[in-house]
Amino acid sequence: MYTICPYEYQFIKGLFLSIHENMYRSSFVFFLLIALSVLTTCVSGGVSPSQAVEPPVRTAPAEGAPTVKDGGTSSILERMSEFLARGQFDEALALFDAIDPAEANTSGIRLLKASVLSSAGRPAEGRIITQAVISEEPSNIEALFVLAAVEGASGKEKEQQSILERIIKADPANTAALVDLGNMALRSGSYRNAASYFDRALQTEDGNFDALLGRALIYLYSHDPKNSETLLNKAVVLYPASAAPLHERARLYKDTGYKRQALIDLDAAKERDSENYWIAVDRGSVLVDLNRKREALEEFNRANQLEPGNFLGYVYSAGLKDEFGDYNGAEQDYEILSKLKPDYYFAFEGLGMHRMRKGFLSEAKDAFLEAYKYAPNEASYALLAAANWMRASSISAPKQFLEEAIRRARRDSLEWYMLRLYHDLAGDNDLAIKIDKEKNSEKKAQMLYYLANYYDIRGNRSLANRYFLRMKELNIQTIPEWRLNEWAITERGLAVN
Repeated sequence: MYTICPYEYQFIKGLFLSIHENMYRSSFVFFLLIALSVLTTCVSGGVSPSQAVEPPVRTAPAEGAPTVKDGGTSSILERMSEFLARGQFDEALALFDAIDPAEANTSGIRLLKASVLSSAGRPAEGRIITQAVISEEPSNIEALFVLAAVEGASGKEKEQQSILERIIKADPANTAALVDLGNMALRSGSYRNAASYFDRALQTEDGNFDALLGRALIYLYSHDPKNSETLLNKAVVLYPASAAPLHERARLYKDTGYKRQALIDLDAAKERDSENYWIAVDRGSVLVDLNRKREALEEFNRANQLEPGNFLGYVYSAGLKDEFGDYNGAEQDYEILSKLKPDYYFAFEGLGMHRMRKGFLSEAKDAFLEAYKYAPNEASYALLAAANWMRASSISAPKQFLEEAIRRARRDSLEWYMLRLYHDLAGDNDLAIKIDKEKNSEKKAQMLYYLANYYDIRGNRSLANRYFLRMKELNIQTIPEWRLNEWAITERGLAVN
């Protein structure tokens, strides 16, 4: 059975949280869509932005949607919002040339262009435009806000924070700046400061979407699920068409053990935002917790289709495919994963195992060498690389590599002695005695497997078979060597009682 081991879980969790905390907040594109909705409304004479209840919903236009023909600023901005929703920044920028020169020179349009430039990866150009507006209008809060966003997009968080604090000094009730400062504090782990900013934002605007979600997250991280749920319940009521409050409440329920309630919220969130990658990943994770793994795999596959460049879905889909015996599918996912996130060395482990299963010994060696490069304290990767190397080339081929691995291993440990055995090609009897005396059953099982491989490489099939079977008797199924050992036993046709 596939399980994520504790150290693998911590690796995933750290990366997952760093991305997940801000998937609805501090999005520059989201800010642009808000700005465009405001500008378009002002141009067309519609409702005031303060009357809006729901946050803007991103909708991609149908293929072949008409381009702007009438040249009206309102229609140009509407078309621009469609390009931005799809991340087509160059197309959006080209539309600025179609705006009437007099209107294009207004501060609002110039600031919008600065924002689009920054989103397009050209923050220096956006900064020049924004600073020009500020020099003309020093008290223009919107210009300061855009400059803060530009600095944030450039990775200049100190400058961003300084500008946001300048906004707060001029306008203590500026909810947007308070929320951004709250999110910055949240990302840095300063939960007390984040809570203060979110509380101030809610005092000014008690139904603010981002402040509600941000403060709820702080309550969750502060082990106060009741208050977190209260705020999320409020957000769900205030923003019934939005997936985000439901999604965040599902995370709360999942973390506090209410898996079925979490799935209900995730189902509702999926209905509202079926293209959301993180909803798919979280829903798959909850389905795993509920032991509905086939459905979970479908959801992880869907997540991979939504964002094929995001690594996390492949972590789960590869493991589940392994568990279901879809070895080719698992191998493909491990290969994709190894390219997307090379430092996630478990991908190379899985890839090496499947290459080894198929008899692609040289490719297996390469995969285990990559795993060992990222996890040099895992001697098992060095041993697996060496074993495949010896089989694919010659018994002495990995000598130099093994010398380096021996220096890295803890002296006089079983791993150290096993590495020396593979290097020296002598000392197996003494090592077999040491393995027999080992009290740690997991380590003992690993070493029995590598001793079996040593004898197999040396051509002593009977001894190899004996140690493969002895390893199986220990029934330690939580280590990679267990599956490799099972494959070896099956391949050899060994009878097992």
